[in-house]
Amino acid sequence: MQEPLLIGWREWVSLPQLGLTAIKAKIDTGARSSSLHVTALEAFERDGRTWLRFAVAPRRRSARTVACEAPALERRAVTDSGGCTTQRWFIRSTIALGGNRFDAEINLSDRGGMLFPMLLGRTALRGRFRVDPDLSWVCGRRKRSARA
Repeated sequence: MQEPLLIGWREWVSLPQLGLTAIKAKIDTGARSSSLHVTALEAFERDGRTWLRFAVAPRRRSARTVACEAPALERRAVTDSGGCTTQRWFIRSTIALGGNRFDAEINLSDRGGMLFPMLLGRTALRGRFRVDPDLSWVCGRRKRSARA
């Protein structure tokens, strides 16, 4: 069996099925599920299934958003760190981190007041990664494009 990859408390991840090539994620072993900050969330029917349409702003200081669609898994209760329980939609998507690609359930929520648009929870981490809270960006920093 392969040794789990060492990662820091924050890392860049990508969600290729959603067209998100680089998004900052807080690695949170205290959170059961993973969460993605979305806006303009709406449910609709396609081929007899519930789908979700939403927008993601991959950068905090940018107005640019990425329009996304994904089939809904289900809607279920999630309790945040403050003890408040809300109903959230869940999707399944591929996550890429440190050369690893894996599928994980992700709840869609308003994380607008948070520093990280994505939270990677322990269910997605289990068996794949070891987390060192003293480290950051172990898997590399996002490459900044050159400006003319």
